[in-house]
Amino acid sequence: MSAFIKSEAISRRKVLSLAGFAAAFGLAVPTLLTVSNAEAQTIGMERRQDRREGRQDRRDDRRTGRTERREQRRTGTATGAAPIGTTTGAAK
Repeated sequence: MSAFIKSEAISRRKVLSLAGFAAAFGLAVPTLLTVSNAEAQTIGMERRQDRREGRQDRRDDRRTGRTERREQRRTGTATGAAPIGTTTGAAK
């Protein structure tokens, strides 16, 4: 019986107000989701490009290091800057 009394406590104005908010929220949510999906896609593309650039930079560094080490073995002199990173040879 107390549930019946509680349900009477909500007035018609409150019910109509809640229905109006629900309708407005229902119309706004698809728009918000569309915007956030587009932003997420843009962010994902930027992260992917950053990772790709990082891989290319590391690959270039490895190639440069190999070329310099090879040249040093062949001629006994270095041609460019010191290689970045670790070497594969034994410590002296």
